[in-house]
Amino acid sequence: QECSKKQKNDDTQSTSVDALSSDDGSEEKNEFHTLANAKILLSDCLACDNCMTSEEGARVFQQNQKELFRVLNLNKKCDTSKHKVLAVSICPQSLPYFAAKFNLSVNDAAKRLCGFLKSLGVHYVFDTTIAADFSILESQREFVQRYQRRNQDEHALPMFASACPGWIRYAERVLTNLVTSHICTAKSPQQIMGSLVKGYFARQQNLSPDKIFHVIVAPCYDKKLEALREDFYTALYNSHEVDCVLTSGEIVQIMEQKNVSMKEMTEVAVDSLFDEIKEGDVVRHDGKRSDGYLEHIFKHAAKELFGMDVREITYKALKNKDFQEVTLEKDGETVLRFAAAYGFRNIQNMVLKLKKGKFLYHFVEVLACPGGCLNGKGQAQTEDGKPDKALLNQMEEVYAAIPVRLPETNMHVQKMYQDWLEGMDSKKVQETLHTKYSAVNQTASNLDIKW
Repeated sequence: QECSKKQKNDDTQSTSVDALSSDDGSEEKNEFHTLANAKILLSDCLACDNCMTSEEGARVFQQNQKELFRVLNLNKKCDTSKHKVLAVSICPQSLPYFAAKFNLSVNDAAKRLCGFLKSLGVHYVFDTTIAADFSILESQREFVQRYQRRNQDEHALPMFASACPGWIRYAERVLTNLVTSHICTAKSPQQIMGSLVKGYFARQQNLSPDKIFHVIVAPCYDKKLEALREDFYTALYNSHEVDCVLTSGEIVQIMEQKNVSMKEMTEVAVDSLFDEIKEGDVVRHDGKRSDGYLEHIFKHAAKELFGMDVREITYKALKNKDFQEVTLEKDGETVLRFAAAYGFRNIQNMVLKLKKGKFLYHFVEVLACPGGCLNGKGQAQTEDGKPDKALLNQMEEVYAAIPVRLPETNMHVQKMYQDWLEGMDSKKVQETLHTKYSAVNQTASNLDIKW
């Protein structure tokens, strides 16, 4: 079927579907039974589910609270051979939602959320910022390499960011090879976190990857579909890097149905991937509403390619606040031209320019949600599916106040490059931190649709 994003606006009406039941009627009732009736709202890129196969649709809908409860219940039974180590990784853009919604500091929100998850029976709670460190560092390196071979390789530039699964799905299913060859090959933070938990952490704990059940808490529903990609599955262990994705809103649903509040929860320090170390205060990357790929890659490229230290970045809004550009000038010439394109209207305009050969940008940070990741439909929505603008404004204030840490300064990351990944230029880095994006079901006429 045709992608409905060519006809609908960004505020397309939500589609509500019942979460599929994981029990068959014969399963005994358990303490989580009453929590299984929550709805999933697929109101992001997947609103129409036209680009999903029926099998994908069923597997996406199974990624709900009930799947988490199934594993929690399994762990309470006597057959220890079926027990799983339950690890939950929380995206940085989800924490401001919990902080704003419950009127907490972001550090308090992280610790109370950790306390709540562990009260359910979760063993480890991680912060995915370290995975974003890896993703940004690999994206920086790839951009510089692409820029240096731009005259020999017509597909080297522009480079598009790869962190947003809604954008990736749209590119692969609708935009075809015109775009996919330009997408950065670095995995998203979610999937790098999957590699860290099922690879590095599993090895540290002497666990087989299939003995870990890994849950991601994320701002949007598209992350559920990303977790199902075949390139993020290891046949040897019959194990996905991410087993289940729950949105921030779905976590709040669990709290509401258990009749508990974040403010009532005991504060528990967030776990680290490294031995018994605990995480300190929450940190973020540069960028107002996302992981900050544009800012980090821009500064890195300015230094590596032109020997220029850029301290502050000045955004210039173009047609709207969700399409902005950043430029670097040297000796009166514009040597770098970057853009941030958020929301499908801006993405479509960007691609039409690329098709017409009028594309001036070297790099574009592309995000499917207008307003960026904080505005993911899994958290910044009212009960009737409309954007909660007041809450979003609070979230943006909370996020902006979080201290920035450069990926290059994370000593754990540098150590893991050497000890786990066998050096920054190793084959293992390519296998573990990168993937490939390719066109599916090519339909060239789709590019001519006007929004």
